[in-house]
Amino acid sequence: MSANEPRTRRREGDVLSASPHTAGRPLVEVLYFEGCPNQEATVALVERLSREVGLEAELWLVRVSDQAAAERLRCLGSPTVRVGGVDLDPFAGERCAYGLCCRVFQTGAGVSGQPEERRVREALSRELVAAA
Repeated sequence: MSANEPRTRRREGDVLSASPHTAGRPLVEVLYFEGCPNQEATVALVERLSREVGLEAELWLVRVSDQAAAERLRCLGSPTVRVGGVDLDPFAGERCAYGLCCRVFQTGAGVSGQPEERRVREALSRELVAAA
């Protein structure tokens, strides 16, 4: 596989019904609402970092269509990134403000509309080790 080929396999849908590993690959989910201004950049970040760490992931783009879906999916805002079923935010389990809103992330450079590269890389690297 060349460096330019994606190591992720994309899948789009409205419903989340997978285990943290699907089709023999670690599952990476990006939950978003239609029109999210940060969704595309976040997906590109996840794909790039997956290639860099050498993780062949199953990438699911999960469109959250309404408040009921946000609550069912435990979506803390758009974009929400989960690797192996775990939110990138170590404090996500303490939160319950699910909804169709823009999610912001505290980064070393301040507040951002996408997760910090370091957190994404760490989560993907953990999945790579777990899959070995």
